[in-house]
Amino acid sequence: MNLAQTETPADWSDSMRVFRAAIRLASAICVAVAPAAHAEDVDHGRRIFQTCASCHVPDAETNKYGPYLKGVFGRKAGAVPDFRYSQAMTDAGSSGLVWDDEALAAFLYSPKKKVPGTSMRFWGLWSEAEIRDVIAYLKTFP
Repeated sequence: MNLAQTETPADWSDSMRVFRAAIRLASAICVAVAPAAHAEDVDHGRRIFQTCASCHVPDAETNKYGPYLKGVFGRKAGAVPDFRYSQAMTDAGSSGLVWDDEALAAFLYSPKKKVPGTSMRFWGLWSEAEIRDVIAYLKTFP
């Protein structure tokens, strides 16, 4: 028996309505349970920060090769006490550079472009997700 011969256009219409409803329901479920496309991932930021941890401390006021980063948000660039900054970083702070999401993201993307002459020996992070996640991680240490 050929099924195509036993179905009528009305049956097809009903089948399509059910199919479209199922697709809409599946789409709604996927959207509801999927993480936001740009949500920060603090744990991923912590893992990425391990690259930075050889020079920076995120959770204490202890300088290493680089200045500590605890409480970096809202801090003027070049302002950690007892740390010897490059002249470029000191000048950037004197010129008004304050670390916020935007400034830190630009610096993490390209330190030498954001602060030409910086002594930071780091090429930068190339992924927006990595930058966003490192920033989210650093925000856990106000």
